[in-house]
Amino acid sequence: MERNEIEAFLTLSEELHFGRTAERLRVSTAHVSKTIKAIERQVGVPLFERTSRKVALTAVGVQLREELRPAYEQVQRSMRNAKLAGRGIAGTLWVGYFGSAGGRYLLEVGEIFHARYPECEVRIAEMQLSDGANRLRSGEVEALLCCFPMCEPDMAIGPPLISEDKMLAVPSGHEFASRKTLSLEDLAEVEMIQNPPELPADFDEFHHPKRTPSGRHIRPGPTACTFQEILALVGAGKGAYLTTTQAPLFYLRPDVTFVPVTDAPPLQFGLGWMAASLTRRVEALVQVAVDAGN
Repeated sequence: MERNEIEAFLTLSEELHFGRTAERLRVSTAHVSKTIKAIERQVGVPLFERTSRKVALTAVGVQLREELRPAYEQVQRSMRNAKLAGRGIAGTLWVGYFGSAGGRYLLEVGEIFHARYPECEVRIAEMQLSDGANRLRSGEVEALLCCFPMCEPDMAIGPPLISEDKMLAVPSGHEFASRKTLSLEDLAEVEMIQNPPELPADFDEFHHPKRTPSGRHIRPGPTACTFQEILALVGAGKGAYLTTTQAPLFYLRPDVTFVPVTDAPPLQFGLGWMAASLTRRVEALVQVAVDAGN
């Protein structure tokens, strides 16, 4: 049997209507009828019972459908797998992220990606503040949900996908905890928990400045390596920390209060990868993420 004969038979066995079958296959009704008659001549017996009111499979037709469909679907899967492999969109795509909000976002994008490219699965791995770029360089992950600005010379960054407003995490007993909003000038009144020194200096200065807009000095507090450590220090009264609106949704603690900082630049996220090794599946992931945001 030729491919067009198999498709005609299986489609008619579903629709049980020559007109609808012709519409699905984008051919004429006469062409479908001619094709089915050719198959029946090969088999030697009718595959369909035709009356003016209905079309029904014969017992032999049912048997052929049940045996033919799995084989045809396997051929279709094999062809699709070959096409995707040729396009480089197959296998497992590991993507790094920071924080629970980033993980939830990537899981949602990953589901859309898998629906579009069923032979490729997105798996996510949580990074710490200090090791994301290095784990990308080592090949542990193929892409990384980065915080902007990311100015690593060997990395390429896609368009911004997420934007989050800033909040200041303060001890719940601090006077700032009762304020509805804060400004960057208020940072001069508290010690600020410091990011690990491995973070790029330009990124750290952009989001965690050493001076207020008017030039007042912002006192440094202790250094922490993970966000959980940062919140533990804040809760213990050791300082404050600039974070985003997602923090209280995922890291709510009784000893930490989050207060909006109205004049701080938002934290934006986008997908990054090694500039010298962009793969087709990373390109596809970026496009899916952009499409999901539109």
